[in-house]
Amino acid sequence: MSDSLLLEQARLLCQNKGVRFTAVREQVFTLLADANGSMGAYDLLTQLQKTDAKAKPPTIYRALDFLLEHGFVHKVESQNAYVLCSHFAEHHKAQLLICDQCGDVQEINSTAISKALINAAKQKHFQIVEPTIEAHGVCENCQKVS
Repeated sequence: MSDSLLLEQARLLCQNKGVRFTAVREQVFTLLADANGSMGAYDLLTQLQKTDAKAKPPTIYRALDFLLEHGFVHKVESQNAYVLCSHFAEHHKAQLLICDQCGDVQEINSTAISKALINAAKQKHFQIVEPTIEAHGVCENCQKVS
């Protein structure tokens, strides 16, 4: 899906939820949509400051908190970075494939994986709070180079 279609979908979703999709939130969303892989908060801040010189760390963190809360992005904990959700209209549990060579992050959305994880946790009487799964490896492009 093109970045402009994703942005329009995000605007519509916010409108339907009755939440404000501010200019800063839109800019951060667009930066992540344009990114190859994930971006750290300070990388996002540096990019945002090119159009908004007054932007400070709290600006970026508030925008990221909003985008996380509404399912527009996923946090890649192992990289301390963020990646745009490829299908945010359906708030879901994410599985992320992370290339350890180039840093590319691909999202998969497998209900079978989510269900298996929940069932395994229930058997151990464990309640999962953050169900994002990060799988590290080597992407197809880096495999070709190796």
